[in-house]
Amino acid sequence: MWFENANFYQIYPLGFCGAPFENDGVTVSRIRKVLDWIPHLTKLGITAIYFSPVFESDTHGYNTRDYGRIDCRLGTNDDFKEVVNALHEAGIKVVLDGVFNHVGRGFWAFRDVQEKKWDSPYKDWFHLSFDGNSNYNDGFWYEGWEGNYDLVKLNLRNEAVIQHIFDNIRFWVSEFDIDGLRLDVAYCLDRDFIHRLRELANGVKPEFLLLGELLHGDYNQFVNDGMLHSCTNYACYKGLFSSFNSMNMFEVIHTLIQQFGPENWTWYRGKHLLSFVDNHDVTRVASILNNPAHLPLIYTLLFGMPGVPCVYYGSEWGAKGRKEEGDPSLRLSYDHPEWNELTDHIARLAEIRKEHPALSWGDFRSVLLTNKQCIFERKTNEERILVAINADDQPFTAHFDAGCGQADELLTGTLHDFGGGSTLKPYSSEIWKMER
Repeated sequence: MWFENANFYQIYPLGFCGAPFENDGVTVSRIRKVLDWIPHLTKLGITAIYFSPVFESDTHGYNTRDYGRIDCRLGTNDDFKEVVNALHEAGIKVVLDGVFNHVGRGFWAFRDVQEKKWDSPYKDWFHLSFDGNSNYNDGFWYEGWEGNYDLVKLNLRNEAVIQHIFDNIRFWVSEFDIDGLRLDVAYCLDRDFIHRLRELANGVKPEFLLLGELLHGDYNQFVNDGMLHSCTNYACYKGLFSSFNSMNMFEVIHTLIQQFGPENWTWYRGKHLLSFVDNHDVTRVASILNNPAHLPLIYTLLFGMPGVPCVYYGSEWGAKGRKEEGDPSLRLSYDHPEWNELTDHIARLAEIRKEHPALSWGDFRSVLLTNKQCIFERKTNEERILVAINADDQPFTAHFDAGCGQADELLTGTLHDFGGGSTLKPYSSEIWKMER
């Protein structure tokens, strides 16, 4: 499937485009800003883009008003169609946020219930009771997502709701030619609904991706042949940065061994989970790493480990933002993309990943592991790659059985000799293609 060797880029459109937080009802073609960034994306080696919500909503995008219309603050359906066409021409797939667990209070069917109460034909589209009242004094109680009553929970056991969602997905494919969906809070979705969504995906377009937002627990319950193709690897997210901050590489490598290691009992061997060092919901990696020298190293780990890497817009040049300062601080608008040594490094990693299948499909094996260093192997029948990281401020000489005398050093293009050990420079990462 195309997803398995993709290099993803995430954009939160309302923030990226500098749209007002409240929906002001004014149509402005802000989404066309993406067109100006396509040369940056291609230079960065991006092959797929994931857009956070783009459809008409009350405020932040996850409180949908209308699944059939691009948010007026971003522009029109025609504007977005032009953006998707241009991305496709650049060889970039497009995945949209599918927010199906809940809608906003401005959702047209919920507005009908507010107006007509019992007489509304849409009252069974939601989990509500006319024996109570809401925080907004609607004259009825309804279930909100995790206690957030601006997010009205949909009844995904109602056939009319299911068909409304499915009709809109078909519309998105026919109108915009999208390549997949990232399912918001997939862990909350009715599992029968997900099964039916997979059946729809199988027929709506070849290799149409279903990627679920999952946090913790057993991902296999959601990612399998009858449900989702993949999910977000939150189980590995914390270990990626805390391994560097605590100088304890055991944390992330042991998680990867549990998830993808050579033993038969490993959790997700053969699955391709979406990996990330930050996104629109968490502190940016440049703000959470204690040592800026570790920034290139964490991206080497991201692109070298099993999974599908995703870069959050702005983080490729080290943009900062902290979750405790509020979501808007994570979703800023930048006038233009920047380029620096970190961006160069990520672009090289993306190029290496595209050129070497072992980094997409290879088995995972830990070769050397200390508190401050790690070396691991990605291997297929045709190719063997080693990824080495030294998080220390001192050189480190690694002694291990390389299985050969030399290798191409992919990050520098030089030949590496393993005789007498391999010395890693301070704060360095290397990727070696081993001789067979």
